[in-house]
Amino acid sequence: MIKKIDINNSKNAEDVLNIQMPSYKVEAEIIGSYEIPPLRDTVYTLQHCRETFFGYYENDVLCGVISIKIDDYDVDIHRLIVHPNHFRKGIAQLLLNFIETKCQIETIKVATGSKNIPAVRFYKKNGFRNIKEVIVNEQLSLTFFEKKL
Repeated sequence: MIKKIDINNSKNAEDVLNIQMPSYKVEAEIIGSYEIPPLRDTVYTLQHCRETFFGYYENDVLCGVISIKIDDYDVDIHRLIVHPNHFRKGIAQLLLNFIETKCQIETIKVATGSKNIPAVRFYKKNGFRNIKEVIVNEQLSLTFFEKKL
């Protein structure tokens, strides 16, 4: 079941962090850089990020999260994370589908580490097109994607 998360509730923010940290550590290992800003998040930073959070729950246990910012008819995905214990169950797909069908939007934007091949494949498979690549430092570059609905 997917439902909105009240990130201002400290327990909910902790639950999101408990998904986010192991998920982004896997990405950090894939891309060879631990300079991913979400690995520095805290309950406080989550509560003040101005993102809207939705969670995928199995038996009342949070397994995956998507966070977005909406600007008119555009959605910017800031996080699409699944706990490693729940990889390969289609949870990321369910969360993306939820945003595509429940929000009145025309365009979805997202960025991921260029070396994060599973994420790059996921977005391409879902009809996103590569807009640009930004080199952050020697080890890290980001690929930006966009999808018109």
